[in-house]
Amino acid sequence: MDRRDIFLRRSFIVVALVATSIASCARRQPYRLGSESQYYTADELRAVTKTQIERGSPRPLIDGLGWFVGIPGKITLWDRRIDNHKISATTESAVAQYLAANELSTVKVRLNQYAPRDEWRRLTHNKSVSWGWRYTFGTVSWLGYTLFPGRIWGGDNFNPYTNTISLFSDIPAIGLHEAGHAKDFARREFAGTYAAIYTLPIVPLWHEAVATRDALDYLHDFGTLEERQEAYTLLYPAYGTYVGGAIGDWVPGYGFAAYAAAVVGGHAVGRVQAARLEPRQEISQSTPSELDWPGTPPEMPTMSGAKADSSPLQLEPKNVQPFGEPPPHTYPDELPSTFRKRELSEELH
Repeated sequence: MDRRDIFLRRSFIVVALVATSIASCARRQPYRLGSESQYYTADELRAVTKTQIERGSPRPLIDGLGWFVGIPGKITLWDRRIDNHKISATTESAVAQYLAANELSTVKVRLNQYAPRDEWRRLTHNKSVSWGWRYTFGTVSWLGYTLFPGRIWGGDNFNPYTNTISLFSDIPAIGLHEAGHAKDFARREFAGTYAAIYTLPIVPLWHEAVATRDALDYLHDFGTLEERQEAYTLLYPAYGTYVGGAIGDWVPGYGFAAYAAAVVGGHAVGRVQAARLEPRQEISQSTPSELDWPGTPPEMPTMSGAKADSSPLQLEPKNVQPFGEPPPHTYPDELPSTFRKRELSEELH
């Protein structure tokens, strides 16, 4: 078999794989909210997850450098909010609402924050991942986080070994995508193995398709038309970056061309899908029995900064409203002095 035949066969396999992956992302399903009873969570991790969402204190010089380093990502996804290291209240609220609606109470969210000491503590307490994976692959991931901080290098991600979402881009859809990873891993009995196989060629396409589909389905039921359109125009080309990387692994010598083609294709398909979306009739905040939902009506949390600390979180249908006010979060500079020194020492200077 000559090189041309090998190339054609590999190309056929890749095309079939890409088509299957895109179809998986695009498949529309009624959104199913997660329940804590369905997850494999660790009580030890819950004990150290006291503040679920934290924001790094402002560092103009470092964040400016991070913005500059993130220029390739801004060009790839054609959005200057990628790795802009300035997370708005809208993005924070979107992620908070998703976590509350899906009962993901042990997930940590770091908004442009660098905290290696706390990440190590979360790694050691995340007993939902076996110790063998935590102290091998998990330790490597922690070292990467520590030595190449996202506060500079960017890259929104979910770390399954510490159950932490790190966000550096001010885009709600990307935050929901990373939260979709957290939900996916929470349902895996062997989360460490599921995380480790992500390092294999081609396999990331499955993980990313699951998270992308979850974010799109969530916004289809709970988001506004504008939020859904934005998700399609950003998550499809983002998925294209993984498709292009997979093609490059299978067809050596054509990596850059494949990557560029997959990203451009993602932009095209995403915009077509976004243009096909139609506005829904708004659903009033009536009693659950008056809402036209099959079975149990879905619930969305209403985040109120004034009441978050004083009363339990109230859930109500809000699927046609923009994301509301963010929940209260902890800034390192607002912590008591005994804790402030520790937190500030973990920020980059």
